[in-house]
Amino acid sequence: MLSFINDILWGYVLIAALVACGCWFTWKTKGVQFRMIVEMFRLLTDSATTGVKGDGTARRHISSFQAFAVSVATRVGTGNLAGVATAIAIGGPGAVFWMWVIALLGSATAFVESTLGQLFKQPHRDSFIGGPAYYILHGLHSKWLSFLFAILITLTFGLSYNSIQSNTICGAMQEAFGWQPLVVGAVLSAMALFIVFGGIHRIARVSSVIVPLMALGYFVLALVVVIMNYQLIPHVMKVIVGNAFGLEQGVGGTIGATIMNGVKRGLFSNEAGEGSAPNVAATATVSHPVKQGLIQALGVFTDTLLVCSCTAFIILISGLYDVPGLNGIALTQAALNAEIGSFGVVFVAIAIFLFAFSSIIGNYYYGEANIRFMTSNRHVITLYRLLSGGVLVMFGALASLDTVWSLGDLCMALLTACNLVAIGTLGKYAFRLLDDYRRQKRNGIKEPTFHRSQLPEIASDIACWE
Repeated sequence: MLSFINDILWGYVLIAALVACGCWFTWKTKGVQFRMIVEMFRLLTDSATTGVKGDGTARRHISSFQAFAVSVATRVGTGNLAGVATAIAIGGPGAVFWMWVIALLGSATAFVESTLGQLFKQPHRDSFIGGPAYYILHGLHSKWLSFLFAILITLTFGLSYNSIQSNTICGAMQEAFGWQPLVVGAVLSAMALFIVFGGIHRIARVSSVIVPLMALGYFVLALVVVIMNYQLIPHVMKVIVGNAFGLEQGVGGTIGATIMNGVKRGLFSNEAGEGSAPNVAATATVSHPVKQGLIQALGVFTDTLLVCSCTAFIILISGLYDVPGLNGIALTQAALNAEIGSFGVVFVAIAIFLFAFSSIIGNYYYGEANIRFMTSNRHVITLYRLLSGGVLVMFGALASLDTVWSLGDLCMALLTACNLVAIGTLGKYAFRLLDDYRRQKRNGIKEPTFHRSQLPEIASDIACWE
């Protein structure tokens, strides 16, 4: 039943909506994801602006890089190693092409939603808080839709996605070391609970250390495999493009299955349009909302065009993508085993542990931010922490791969549909902010600034930016 519902949503509704929004935002921003990529890298070193609370004391802040690291931590995870393998196994090599397409278009979508997250953020006890629930409430003035989004993102990231991450870690550890899922799940739960009870600042510190190291290590390994097999690169590209348009016979059957799996796994990996990244983008202390929009657009490139492509090339070079029954993380491990020996299996197990564990703690924060939007009751927050970091992590360790992925796809579809309605309506403010940012840069201002009076028609709806 879940598979049927997912096929309807993904086959007819969301693919068209995602592509349409991506094209529209790319057009209206004049290709911001391409024209301002140098500025994106510059902003990674941007220092956080020190904020002040209402009582005059200094506000603890999250830097641009820390916010980037937390969002990439949730993006760079199971989707990059297991999700890419699943897309190729089911949809064929052409699914990789459609993952690239959705990333190139989706980076503009990521820019818009994260800029809106910054614009409508709210002051919070430790730093700032925000996300789609906040820009829906204060921008669209729709309380029921904002609460619906808050519920959906909590179910999707804090609960459903964490079970997927746990399931993949346990599968990799069992394949590499023979460790039982029950034991691995118990250890994961204990580690996750320790981190999540520390709040966003502990999550940011952990992510800013783990993410760069694990991404660099995996990229270097993939680069070694590609260099060792450089003569196969033209063939791999031919297979990807040919299968993407049905020009070559490949695994996955129809071109519809190829596109659907490429888009689904691409969105699961890079999250552009889902409404997740704006939650952490809103926590950053910056001088202009566009800065964090650009940072999060870069995160989509980092995730899909870099890390996902690494996995895809390893699998396609190995030639094992059409082996019956080989799917998910096991396919990635088998591909690396074929290229560099048994070390590959162990390396993937360690990499997926770091990737997926950082995703677990980042996913948890998305849920907490939205629960705080609905209620400040500390008992509810504590219950959520126990469910997200403990119960659902253990559930994922013991559940089947098909079950956790089907639940994740359904939650992701409903969440994305809700967010696209909001950013499609409010996107005009992100366009105006981008125009203002570019104008200040052209006038020689190195660090553009924003004041809510620059948007007088909604100034009363903006809590920060005084």
